[in-house]
Amino acid sequence: MKKYEQSFPDGFLWGGAVSAHQLEGAYKQDGKGMSIPDYMPMDLTTLKRNVVEKLELDPNKYYPSHEAIDHYNRYKEDLSLFAEMGFKTLRTSIHWARIFPKGDELEPNEAGLKHYDDYFDELLKYGIEPIVTLSHYETPAHITEEYGGWDNRKVIELFERYAKTVLERYKDKVKYWITFNQINDITFIPSMAAGLVFKEGENRYQRTYQAAHHRFVASSLAVKAGREINPNMKIGMMVYSNPVYPYTCNPDDVLLAKQREREQVYFFSDVQLRGEYPAFSKRFFREHNINLEIMDGDLELLKEYTADYLTFSYYMSSAASTNTELPTTLGNVVFGVKNPHLKASDWGWQIDPKGLRIALNDYYDRYQKPIIITENGLGAVDLVNGSGEIMDDYRIDYLKRHIEQMKEAINDGVNLIGYTMWGPIDIVSASTGEMKKRYGFIYVDKDNDGNGTLERKRKKSFYWYKKVIETNGNDLSNN
Repeated sequence: MKKYEQSFPDGFLWGGAVSAHQLEGAYKQDGKGMSIPDYMPMDLTTLKRNVVEKLELDPNKYYPSHEAIDHYNRYKEDLSLFAEMGFKTLRTSIHWARIFPKGDELEPNEAGLKHYDDYFDELLKYGIEPIVTLSHYETPAHITEEYGGWDNRKVIELFERYAKTVLERYKDKVKYWITFNQINDITFIPSMAAGLVFKEGENRYQRTYQAAHHRFVASSLAVKAGREINPNMKIGMMVYSNPVYPYTCNPDDVLLAKQREREQVYFFSDVQLRGEYPAFSKRFFREHNINLEIMDGDLELLKEYTADYLTFSYYMSSAASTNTELPTTLGNVVFGVKNPHLKASDWGWQIDPKGLRIALNDYYDRYQKPIIITENGLGAVDLVNGSGEIMDDYRIDYLKRHIEQMKEAINDGVNLIGYTMWGPIDIVSASTGEMKKRYGFIYVDKDNDGNGTLERKRKKSFYWYKKVIETNGNDLSNN
């Protein structure tokens, strides 16, 4: 029997992904207000970095988002480098606090709007399709100070005003939108994801899932607005993807793995793609004493205005076991049992290319909607050699093996339409705030303490990815 093999489809969206708060800098320029990440200092402990206890700046600490890599002022140079690689798309975000500095103004900041006008024009000049996230951890800090964050229903109204403003402004420049970055991250990093600051003794589950409901409603309102403003727009949603394997075939391990995938991922994607809360949520709410305040019309809105496509990040998988004696590892923001069959990155993230194929098949089997992988990459320590080169063959190997599994998933029947590798230029790490953990094809001369010239250098992987795009994924060789 002849083996049937399908290549990446014509028009496949090859590119990269970034977020405003991790690369723009210019944190007070052109009227921008303070956002939650602006109060997060560099901290090599992931769990501490992502918890905000009070919105105050400590003069003895370094806040990496304040300058980041100064992309706000250097974007033309950076976009020209992406164009040199042949990018078909760039997934980025609009910084909410540049458009509405406090988040609750009635009129937007024209300087912020003008910046993104120019930015999208520059992308389109090179034929690069923008994929724009409305909210990528960039909640204006005033919303937390004044309203307490996303568990206050008032924030739906504020977000809807912001969403309508930018959807209308860029209706002829941006086709693809994503409402919230990794919307399920609210359960892992609620401060950064949703501006929630908890007091001791509060029912964190109650506040977190009430905030999640408000974001679901806000997302559907954005979908509604987008369809009314320009019916050709495609409004997607995004989750942090982390396939969970049972550590053994013990039914208890299998059940635990399924429960984690349901609670950590499918709860969120089901609401946004199927338009209703999944059946298993009732038991989860009951067992965690969660009583959602759902207003008249909310459930009808969720049902009518589901997302047009699914996007997800994929860096690793994890394992689950009821045996509490097994060693665990923290990858990104999720704890799991160490998988003895996998190697890990310098930061302990378990490298699992086949897990990407598994995730793609699981999502497509469940939803039958187009998929874009909006984050995937390797954080590593990159060194400049004596000749001024960065020979990051380890990154090439990582990406090559994941792209091979993407092709396998396409042959499985998955409707995969795009891949935006994270992040094509070195940027500030969201989880720790450091620069030492580098993902890019482009090296940025800056260290963990903020020192450096900000000079950009092409790594070996830059030329490799250029070839991948030129051949539509058919040539993955490293030579």
